[in-house]
Amino acid sequence: MAASSPAATVGSELPPEPGGSGGPGEGADEERELLLARLVPASRLKEAVGASLASLCLGPLGGAQRLGTLVDCLVLNYRLRQGPGRERGAEGPLRCCGCGRFLGEPVTVPCGHTYCRRCLRRELRARCRRCRDWLLPAGGTSTAAAPLRTSVVLNRLAEKWFPGECQRARAGTRLEELLAQGRFREALDAVNQALRADSSDLMLRIYRAESYVGLQEYKTAIEDLNFVISKMPNWPEVYFQKGKVLQNSGFVGDALQLFLQCLALDEDFLPAKLEVEKILCDVLSPEKLGESLKESAWNSPHIRNKPFILGSEVTASYCDLQLCPLQSLGGSDVLEPVSGSLNRAQSAHALNSTKDLAKEDGLKRVSSEPLLSGQGKGALLKRKLSFSEQDTVVCEDGRNKHKKQGESTKRDMTLAFGTIPGDLIDVSDFECSLCMRLFFEPVTTPCGHTFCKGCLERCLDHAPQCPLCKESLKEYLASRKYSITELLEELIMKYLSDELFERKRIHAEETAEHSNLTKNVPMFVCTMAYPTVPCPLHVFEPRYRLMIRRSMETGTKQFGMCISDSQNGFADYGCMLQIRNVHFLPDGRSVVDTIGGKRFRVLRRGMKDGYCTADIEYLEDVKVADAEELKKLRELHNFVYNQACSWFQNLRNKFRTQILQHFGPMPDREENIQAMPNGPAWCWWLLAVLPVDPRYQLSVLSMMSLKDRLIKIQHILTYFSRDQSK
Repeated sequence: MAASSPAATVGSELPPEPGGSGGPGEGADEERELLLARLVPASRLKEAVGASLASLCLGPLGGAQRLGTLVDCLVLNYRLRQGPGRERGAEGPLRCCGCGRFLGEPVTVPCGHTYCRRCLRRELRARCRRCRDWLLPAGGTSTAAAPLRTSVVLNRLAEKWFPGECQRARAGTRLEELLAQGRFREALDAVNQALRADSSDLMLRIYRAESYVGLQEYKTAIEDLNFVISKMPNWPEVYFQKGKVLQNSGFVGDALQLFLQCLALDEDFLPAKLEVEKILCDVLSPEKLGESLKESAWNSPHIRNKPFILGSEVTASYCDLQLCPLQSLGGSDVLEPVSGSLNRAQSAHALNSTKDLAKEDGLKRVSSEPLLSGQGKGALLKRKLSFSEQDTVVCEDGRNKHKKQGESTKRDMTLAFGTIPGDLIDVSDFECSLCMRLFFEPVTTPCGHTFCKGCLERCLDHAPQCPLCKESLKEYLASRKYSITELLEELIMKYLSDELFERKRIHAEETAEHSNLTKNVPMFVCTMAYPTVPCPLHVFEPRYRLMIRRSMETGTKQFGMCISDSQNGFADYGCMLQIRNVHFLPDGRSVVDTIGGKRFRVLRRGMKDGYCTADIEYLEDVKVADAEELKKLRELHNFVYNQACSWFQNLRNKFRTQILQHFGPMPDREENIQAMPNGPAWCWWLLAVLPVDPRYQLSVLSMMSLKDRLIKIQHILTYFSRDQSK
């Protein structure tokens, strides 16, 4: 190990310069986007829609993503109109951060939050619902998706505490496989059989609805989804599923409303946001708008018989967001369903009977009762469709039937994973496999194994692979994002509070021991260091990685530097180094920028975790009190300083440039030569740059007399000045 001046450069990505290459009209597009961004407040929603229409008419759209600002504005308004929602999901010790249900097959994402495998496998969101961090690397996009690894510790706890729920999760995985293979009839038979055993499992309702959609039985699918909404009104995925059914059936307006409801509950629900952007892009595109915005109709190539028009009633209630959240378009008719994959006759057959749906000139829109507030003028806009406004119960054959208004189901959903029997809580289930102690700051690796943060860092100092399964963790090490597994930490705090208190006490004692700057001070055995002189270090040995990390974590940011000694391991004298900055390299190495501090003498040597330690005492120069001696000392100081300046100026340009790049310029002469406990700074700078044997430099470092130090330096300068004159 040797200290060096590393020529390390840290690259940075620069934002594109304004006005750069980007094609014609790009500047105008950016201006229109900025205009939309200024109209985000809820009170300016009408202006935001108008600006969006103007933006679409004035220039090319460039994709549905251009409407992202408008979508955010609509969602914000929708959320404000809906008011605060109830807590979603189930209450229990093992709950998914995404759907709020039981944490079946738990997967811990890089930010430290845990989701069920189903939520991540379906890629329902790009950001974490808790902290909004990216769930995928590189800003939420990945060319090759990383495999989802189950968290071993959390999965073991789930199997031990709630075996029944885990069995349900595995059954759900099998149902998803059938659905993915297009075997909808088999999936339907399997889910009906499961529902006969337990009709309260809402996830089975979701799977059954997906089976019905695959069989194009949309009406029955809607019934199942309505039932789930009645039991869990704050589950975003259910609103999205229902919106997709209505969208595929041609009811675009209702689908848009459901997508917005989904986003109001979870703003990062990516599929819903994409669908809203597509719908807005379709109905607001310039080629589908008339010459006059006030008298325009939404013409769609899929519309049958009657155009898709925003009526005056819809426009009047637009700010209440009871129906479709678009405004500023005239007309006198209410919204009609847009036929997509189904024509009008097929939609009527799939969604309800002609008796329930036929109204005057055509089909009325499908309503979604949980979304309508029914207050004020919005009450005038409520639409009726019997099956969507009624709750459902399970028949013996597994299908749903409508229940009468005011009738309640016999069995409400009860939580099967709310409490844990005390005899099932064992501290051994929460022990780190490396230190065999209770987890302290547990982190979960991409391969699914969990360790104490400190234990894992020490293992990665030696090899970038998992200590248990030996899977490569090079990318994990390069990111240096060791996020705490929050769920596991919460479980320890809740069920093992006494053990955690003792674990924290031991950790505090260890930290205090590492923080002591006179007892067991960490020693970096490498090179000479001097007070006030920079000393950059390239750290690659595992023992010194640990030492540097501990110095940073304890907050002292200091350690001792000594040269090696063949007899005692390291020299009797050294200098403390203060860490100014640490730049970690992807493979775990680091470039540490330090500067010299106090000098010390070693009293006792020791060893800890592979690196040397020492009990030390600090050294200070003995001050001169006699005025006459102080005058002579000052004269000697000035003479040696001038001699040093002359020697440095007479160096070759090549050597002088290298010294300036590595150590910086020579410090100025100080007026009060006894002000600092280590004497004038220029003496240490000069001693560092002089090509002298380290043993000779060490003897100067150990001196506590400024006069003796100046004499030593004078002898060295005199010797080298003779060589310059030859």
